[in-house]
Amino acid sequence: MEQKKRTEIATLGQFGLIDLLTESFTPHNASTRRGVGDDAAVITPPAGEEMLCTTDSFYEGVDFDLTYFPLRHLGYKVVTAGVSDILAMNATPSQITVSLGVSSKIPVEALKDLYEGIAFACRELGIDLVGGDTRASMTGLVITVTTLGHAPQERIVYRGGAQLHDLICLTGNLGAAYMGLQLLEREKRVLADVKNPEPQFKGYEYLLEKYLKPRPRTDIVEALLEEKITPTSMIDLTDGLASDLMQLCKASKCGARIYLDRIPIARQTTALAEEMHTDPVIAALNGGEDYELLFTVPLAMQEQVMRLGLVDVIGHITAESTGAYLVTPDGGEIRLKAQGFPEK
Repeated sequence: MEQKKRTEIATLGQFGLIDLLTESFTPHNASTRRGVGDDAAVITPPAGEEMLCTTDSFYEGVDFDLTYFPLRHLGYKVVTAGVSDILAMNATPSQITVSLGVSSKIPVEALKDLYEGIAFACRELGIDLVGGDTRASMTGLVITVTTLGHAPQERIVYRGGAQLHDLICLTGNLGAAYMGLQLLEREKRVLADVKNPEPQFKGYEYLLEKYLKPRPRTDIVEALLEEKITPTSMIDLTDGLASDLMQLCKASKCGARIYLDRIPIARQTTALAEEMHTDPVIAALNGGEDYELLFTVPLAMQEQVMRLGLVDVIGHITAESTGAYLVTPDGGEIRLKAQGFPEK
């Protein structure tokens, strides 16, 4: 948060600040009929397609810590969160609005950094910023992002469509974001009273990137479309594999079996977990903020899914009465819980 130059927000006023932060955003999507600069955005989805909408809020001190979270990265990450929700519906993200609650401690330069990260994500993902709001906050920085997307009705995928014997598929390794957060928190504690702190991150750069700048899996939705695969159900992994799988099972009225030896965990995740005397499997099951996609497909599509080269099949759907369990290599079963440690 330390800046060479510090401009107080009060010197610009609300509308001057909004103009400054949004002046570089130019709409590029044909569906954006009117973006920033009016009382409301005007969005026209492609002919024959449905509009989708999701909202996420992020609170300083709860969802992020500005002691170690670069504001450019934070801007990128809040866009990722909304985009991931739209992708989890098998849809194409197209527009966002961003609203801020800002305390007096934050200078204009810091907000410009935040919006540089938002702008970078928008350019990379082909999304238009079409509106938002800025208000004073008494509790630190608050960011609310509303994300819009579109898809043909027949392609939209819900959480509630999984069927008996469907394969449970996962798009990437788990637990890295959680361990990245643990690393940052450890270094913050260790260096709290050090005058010129030098945090020790060497060898764990991948974990930091997974937490600070996660990338949404647009490639997966594009690959599924190219292969003409429509999942029966899908959810993005923000609360941890165990919790999100149970949400999918609840919506689909089914049970599940996932296999411990099929859950992908990165080497850096395992190495740091061992160094910090933490179980990497717990990080994978309950860590959250991975922004990977978990989806189901019929058993008959196994070869087709494996040809994608981007997906691990980690289990299958069972009857609702059987519950949701993690199966260990020796055949033991551990009941999944939505939070905390799995219970036997």
